[in-house]
Amino acid sequence: MKRRDFVKLSSLLSAGTVLPFTNLSAWQKDKVYQIGILGYGDRGSGLHQVLRQMPDKFVVKAICDDLPLRLENARKNYPNGIQFYQDFRKLLDQKDLDIILVATPLYLHFEHAKAVLDSGKHLFLEKTMVFNVDQAMELNALKKKFAKQVIQIGHQYRYSPLYFRVKEMIQNGWLGDVTQIEARWDRNNNWRRPVPNTELERKINWRMYREYSGGLVAELLSHQIDFIHWAFETRPSTIYGVGGIDHYKDGRETFDNVQVTLRYEDVGMVGNFGATCANQHEGYSFKIKGSQGMISLLTNEGIFYPEPDTKTHLEEVDGVSGATRLSWSNDKKGIKILDQPTKDGSYYALEDFYRCLTENELPHSNTINGGKTAITVALANQSIYTGKIMNWKPEFDLV
Repeated sequence: MKRRDFVKLSSLLSAGTVLPFTNLSAWQKDKVYQIGILGYGDRGSGLHQVLRQMPDKFVVKAICDDLPLRLENARKNYPNGIQFYQDFRKLLDQKDLDIILVATPLYLHFEHAKAVLDSGKHLFLEKTMVFNVDQAMELNALKKKFAKQVIQIGHQYRYSPLYFRVKEMIQNGWLGDVTQIEARWDRNNNWRRPVPNTELERKINWRMYREYSGGLVAELLSHQIDFIHWAFETRPSTIYGVGGIDHYKDGRETFDNVQVTLRYEDVGMVGNFGATCANQHEGYSFKIKGSQGMISLLTNEGIFYPEPDTKTHLEEVDGVSGATRLSWSNDKKGIKILDQPTKDGSYYALEDFYRCLTENELPHSNTINGGKTAITVALANQSIYTGKIMNWKPEFDLV
């Protein structure tokens, strides 16, 4: 790397938080979109809280969930101004809604997404986009039929200022040749929810059952997998996974311990993605290893650990009179990628959703890249449960 490149890298790492997308003009901000939330579990209710921070852009006018207990809790919190439904078809019939935000269990995503589009409303569909390969291909094909409606998929790392900057570092070659990805999302928790009666077991604990859930790969690791697709402009060529029900012997079907290895032949890289429900020490960890340095990421902070030669050159640049000082980590071995806190990634994703709605633009997280991530997750689960190596097929390269 030439000296001028070290100066550029130093300037990037010492810059403040910058939103990756341009602000809207004043006239565009006059529109406030009315939203209905379909699925009011942890994610749906959590996104409601984010939307409440954006009253000049969105207002929630309806909530739908087929579990009465969730609707009862929502009514207590929002006694006025919101309609409540147990049948999602009645939600879609509400004429004043512009958008439906779908946060239902994964196995329902395709059915609900298609119904929203058929109703003529815009769609914000939580990740993972859909449950299986065929659904991913079909929903992406439907975007042409519903071209006037905006469809955004909820992979929020594509909107985070931190992750956007990491992508910039990767694309500019400042990590050198990246050959290894190590990503984990661990917890010491069984993921099981209490149920008021046994008849609701599968409805409430749908994540435990293969008929409804993509397990740890879909619920957690899809975030990191999607970021790798975006940052390196790639997708896996081969996929191999292993796992088991190794800790919680409670009747579940989805594995509580998984490891997936993805080979990215086009960029010469191996990705290792793992999760366990039996140890929380590492929690969320995400390491991107290159010949000139490694990036270690959390959800809202990141540190660049330069290799020895790179570190020496950056310290020389850092010491030049007039140069912006780098913000070194506490151990003095790494450099903070952003020295300012960021908001919840969903906030940035919804802000840009607003931009796409007002300007009728294709979201950065859409059915093409969301579909490829959903296909990767589905293939990973096929490998985990069958023991077979899965290969990417040309028809999976959605356009």
